[in-house]
Amino acid sequence: MKELIKKFEQYQTPFYWYDMELLGNTLRVIKEESSKYGFQVHYAVKANANLKILKKIKEHGFGSDCVSGNEILRSAEAGFASDKIVFAGVGKSDEEINIGLENDIFAFNAESIPELEVIDELAVLKDKAANVALRLNPNLAASTHEYISTGLNENKFGINLMDMDEVLKVLEGLKNIKLCGIHFHIGSQITDMDNFKSLCDKVNGIQDWFESKNIKLEHINVGGGFGIDYENPDKNPIPDFKAYFKVFADNLQLRPYQQLHFELGRSVVAQCGSLVAKVLYVKNGVEKKFAIVDAGITELIRPALYKARHEIHNICSEEVREKYDVVGPICESADFFRKNIMLPTTKRGDLLAIRSVGAYGQVMTSRYNLRRIVEAHYSDDV
Repeated sequence: MKELIKKFEQYQTPFYWYDMELLGNTLRVIKEESSKYGFQVHYAVKANANLKILKKIKEHGFGSDCVSGNEILRSAEAGFASDKIVFAGVGKSDEEINIGLENDIFAFNAESIPELEVIDELAVLKDKAANVALRLNPNLAASTHEYISTGLNENKFGINLMDMDEVLKVLEGLKNIKLCGIHFHIGSQITDMDNFKSLCDKVNGIQDWFESKNIKLEHINVGGGFGIDYENPDKNPIPDFKAYFKVFADNLQLRPYQQLHFELGRSVVAQCGSLVAKVLYVKNGVEKKFAIVDAGITELIRPALYKARHEIHNICSEEVREKYDVVGPICESADFFRKNIMLPTTKRGDLLAIRSVGAYGQVMTSRYNLRRIVEAHYSDDV
């Protein structure tokens, strides 16, 4: 611990810290477990678009899952093969679609009839054929926060199943689109495997429907959404990918000519990242103390946005534990990381590590209050 403190003290706080050994171990487990079944994994760039992180993921042979044109360009910069890049999103602009076409990506995950028509129109102008997977809304309730549930009819994502006859009719007239598969994503931070089993059951029925129309789909994409253990990052640093992939192997009725794709993000990178902040002041309250740190919602918005709970460690103190609210300097009441958390006696200058922030942490930072954009440092830095 003293060695780590010494290393941290050379950096300006707050900063993001990445355990590259843990990331590498996580990637090896994913590769080993997915390869047992010949599954193709795409990393969801939206979770963390840090270039060094992306290059590490690419080295393990994974593809990328993008939700913007700039994520496609970042994936190309990191070295991802174009034939392993998929492009999702309910609101793709013409510019972004053109980026996908120009980079000859593997597939567009299309979410509406108007989008299909625009992709075809732009593909005609470039004299290209666009591979398209239809993102379908299975109307499944996932056991997760309402803001990260994506598979219900009330959500904006995907094509409703009742519209599929019309979709197929429209596709007949779109000559520069090749239907290569179907795509699903039911939510994020899902830890109950029964949710994924239900998705498999739904996909099996949809597959039968397509076959009744004499349509063979080469690719099935079940998205991502696999969660992590935010409460015990040291006890469970790597999610149970063995159980996760086995659910699909056991319950999804793939045809011999089909390949199954995944789009994993949080479960890949969340546990390898920490946000390190310095205590500026300790302020006495009525029933507790406030540990005011130099990081805020500008550096980590998840607690304010999702009421997310991250473990927080005081790496400079092992004294008697007291109750604190860990709060930031931003002029918003939502600018806090944890309330009523027990920490070792904390003083000005102590370093706090906010854990499990490798996903939806650094990538969501902002310049609100004209804050500087924080730097990232890595365990393998020389």
